[in-house]
Amino acid sequence: MSRFIFNQDLHLHSHLSSCSNDPGQTTDFILQYAKKNGVTTLCLTDHYWDASIPTASNWYRPQDFDHIAQSRPLPQADGIRFLFGCETDMNMNFTLGIPESRFDDFEFIVIPTTHLHMKENISPEDAASIDARARVWTDRLEAVLNMKLPFHKIGIAHLACNLITPSSRANYLATLEKIPSSEMERLFQKAARLGVGIELNSSDMNFADTETDTVLRMFRIAKAAGCKFYTASDSHHPDYFAKCKSIFERAIDLLELQESDKFII
Repeated sequence: MSRFIFNQDLHLHSHLSSCSNDPGQTTDFILQYAKKNGVTTLCLTDHYWDASIPTASNWYRPQDFDHIAQSRPLPQADGIRFLFGCETDMNMNFTLGIPESRFDDFEFIVIPTTHLHMKENISPEDAASIDARARVWTDRLEAVLNMKLPFHKIGIAHLACNLITPSSRANYLATLEKIPSSEMERLFQKAARLGVGIELNSSDMNFADTETDTVLRMFRIAKAAGCKFYTASDSHHPDYFAKCKSIFERAIDLLELQESDKFII
């Protein structure tokens, strides 16, 4: 078996994402990053909520299809696939920001379940306790897996994101520890059957050595369940790309990932 090669970046943003808004984060710059780092498959996943779904938050509403489609046509280079995708979201009522009619407009769709810093995505009652946030982690992942989606081109984004409990690092880690392994096993077995991709996000993977077992527990369970993984810088700014490769190489080694564990679009 061959070791998992870092040659994908399937979740990254341009200046069109409101959380970037960085004039240097252009598609041409992103393509140059790929050339320098041996990345052969890229996917642009700017934040998106479709105008046909009226429950968009004030933050998401301007980021409709017409807005993010301004990046097209994407620049291309020999030996590199630069795909057009999106990062949509799901509110506390499990309403997803992309309609079925738009599935074919994207080559890859990233769905985060852990944006619990957004008030639209978690009730005040659930937001108030670590135990409730741990349950919400499970509920939101299950909700996505129960949807009628083209799972062959769906990625579940940053499952170990610190936005699960953004109040402090200690509370974030405590929330991860509260999620039952049995629930993770059940959900990742379903994810494996569906063929959905599980994201290794560079921010999630940038943890201290003492936090390894807490952060990687879910990914080890996902691997044992047969899930496939993809790497994602989730970059919003040009200077972030420089540190991603070393973060991914460490995570690949810690998880002992092989090429057979890779999610392929």
